[in-house]
Amino acid sequence: MGEFTDKLDAAGNKIAGKAKELFGDATDNESLEAEGKAQQLKGTAQDVKGSVKGAVNDL
Repeated sequence: MGEFTDKLDAAGNKIAGKAKELFGDATDNESLEAEGKAQQLKGTAQDVKGSVKGAVNDL
């Protein structure tokens, strides 16, 4: 995948993860809340991956 695709996937995971976290918190569902936090971390990792790809392509 390219830089743009990685960053787009990252944004999707961050948004979906935040929604899961908030819904889990609102319903006292610790498992869903933790899943949301993990998905947000995955999004952050994808964002970094996209940034690295962009930096490498700029060389």
